[in-house]
Amino acid sequence: MDFGFTAEDEAFRGEAREWLTTHAGATHDRRAWERTLGSAGWIGIGWPESGYGNRTATLTQQVAWAEEYARSAAPARSGHIGENLLAPTLIAHGSDEQKARFLPPVAAGEELWCQGYSEPGAGSDLAGVRTSAVQEGAHYRITGQKIWTSLAHEADWCFVLARTDPASRRHQGLSFLLVPMDQPGRIEVRPIRQLTGTSDFNEVFFDGARARVEHVVGGEGNGWRVAMSLLGFERGVSTLAQQIGFAEELGRVVRAALDTGAADDPVLRDRLVRQWAELRVMRWNALRTLGGFGGPGAPSAAKLLWAGWHQRLGELAMAVRGAAASAGPADWSPSAPYELDAFQHLFLFSRADTIYGGSDQVQRTIIAERVLGLPREPKG
Repeated sequence: MDFGFTAEDEAFRGEAREWLTTHAGATHDRRAWERTLGSAGWIGIGWPESGYGNRTATLTQQVAWAEEYARSAAPARSGHIGENLLAPTLIAHGSDEQKARFLPPVAAGEELWCQGYSEPGAGSDLAGVRTSAVQEGAHYRITGQKIWTSLAHEADWCFVLARTDPASRRHQGLSFLLVPMDQPGRIEVRPIRQLTGTSDFNEVFFDGARARVEHVVGGEGNGWRVAMSLLGFERGVSTLAQQIGFAEELGRVVRAALDTGAADDPVLRDRLVRQWAELRVMRWNALRTLGGFGGPGAPSAAKLLWAGWHQRLGELAMAVRGAAASAGPADWSPSAPYELDAFQHLFLFSRADTIYGGSDQVQRTIIAERVLGLPREPKG
């Protein structure tokens, strides 16, 4: 396969790079940055439809944009859940009214979204969700709890997988609801403090929260089909941008190994070379998958590859630093907690890589059952 970029792609890349160079440092406020991206049409370039305030781009141009964004000093995105998960799902399953209502604010960076899937006791087992939604006239009343909800503390809306048929089991009787987050007394968001000291994930409690009947995507009872379709959008072009970040992290680890002399150790040197080679393989695999050659197990295989790779990089960063990796700054005291350095943050955060976004065990089960045709795991 030819993984090269055309002259048109490179011209698009140059436009993206110039725009990012001019605008990326203008603000550190993430919500304001989303509006800046939206006003220039950079949100939703991968959508198959235009007309919502977004420009459109070919697949290779989307790759170019993602790579240039990852290389720039632009703020971390807070609108990617609406852009890359909700929007393609609405385009595939939503009504014309739903698309007209929700896609323009996403494209403009005006409305931010979070994902209400995982629950306590049903993290990667979406068919086991217990959050309920009962229709009462023109609304559904939602009761239950979601967990590991990224960016819920910033979001304006949440798409929620809930059980609308109380007599149903497993993947039957579920619906995909669009729920406004501004419902004081009905929705509570509690940040979850992580090993790194940050709180990117949240618990979300629904106590009679309301969603309008016309905001059910795909029709009542069809939530499982819609939810599975959404998960198919989760690992796409953004994987390549993620790998740019990985390459930068690996570069810092290599430079540290050279500075400290750790690269003289043949075992550590071999580990560094392996990390570099595996990252190159992941890039070619991602491009191959985007070209339509991945097969049904490709998203799960990609998740297994990058999660394990990134976790090993965190461990390697600690090994390169040696004993100093576990120490705080010279002026540290128990009464004044210190900020983690980049390598410590990498190591601690990457412990979760093999869990969030679908654990390694779940990805292996998907490959075993759906690709290899092995017997299904018995359900308790």
